[in-house]
Amino acid sequence: MKDTLPKTYNQKILRAIREFELITPGDRILIGFSGGKDSAFLIYSLALLVKHRIIKAELAALTIDLGFGQGIDPAPFEEFCSGLDLKFYFYRTKIAQWVQKERTPCARCSYLRRASLSRFASEHGFNKLALAHHHDDAVETFLMSIIYSGQIRTFLPRTDLDRSGITVIRPLVYLREKEITDAKEFVRFNPVRPNCPYDGSTYRQKVKELIAELTRENPWVYPNLATAMREGGPLELWPPEIKLGKRRM
Repeated sequence: MKDTLPKTYNQKILRAIREFELITPGDRILIGFSGGKDSAFLIYSLALLVKHRIIKAELAALTIDLGFGQGIDPAPFEEFCSGLDLKFYFYRTKIAQWVQKERTPCARCSYLRRASLSRFASEHGFNKLALAHHHDDAVETFLMSIIYSGQIRTFLPRTDLDRSGITVIRPLVYLREKEITDAKEFVRFNPVRPNCPYDGSTYRQKVKELIAELTRENPWVYPNLATAMREGGPLELWPPEIKLGKRRM
C-alpha cells in the first residue's frame, strides 16, 4: 500500500475534519468496518493521517457480524488493520434474526447496527465513532427522507449522542463515491461481498438508481440536490396542516 493519499483526497477529508470539528487531539476513535470499500478507505485514510501526525488520535476498528448466512470471516479484516497498526475488534450479534420479521428490515438493521457500534465504543473507552458515509450517501438519504418519510433531512457530519456520550463522525462526507471506488488503486483491500439477503433491492438502491438516471438526463440534478441539502438557501414551504374537527350542524 502507498504511504500517502493523493492531494485531492487529503484536502476533502481535512476540510470535513476542520469544518465540522470532527477530530481533536487525544480522541480515541473507533471505526466501523463493514468490509466494504468505503469503510476500508476510511480506515486507510485516517491511519495515514495519524501516522504522519496530521491528526493526533488513537484508532481502532470494529466489525459487527449481523448474523446473516454463514457469518463473517474476520481474518482478512484483522490482517488489513494489522498492516496499518490498528487494533481490530470483532463482535458477533443476532441482529439478522431480529430484523427479518420487520416490515422495514433495513431501517431496523441500520439502527441496531449503529446502536451496537456506539455501545461497544462506550464500553471500551472510545469517545468517537467514525462511519464511512460519503457525499452520495448524504444526498441519497436526503431524497429518501422526502420520498419515503415526508421529512426534509439527512444525516449530519457530526452527531453528539447524549445517551452514550459518543460523538459520531463522518470524515468522508466531501468525497464522492466514485472517488472512493477509484481509491482501490492504492487501498489494498478486497471488499467483502455483502451477505445481506436484501442487498441490491433496498429503498436506498432505488433512490441511487433514480438519481443516476436523472443526472444522466440533466447533469445539474445531483448538484442541485446537494445544494438543497444545505441550510441557508431559499425555503418556501406550505404552513402546517390545520386539523379541522367535525362541523356541528
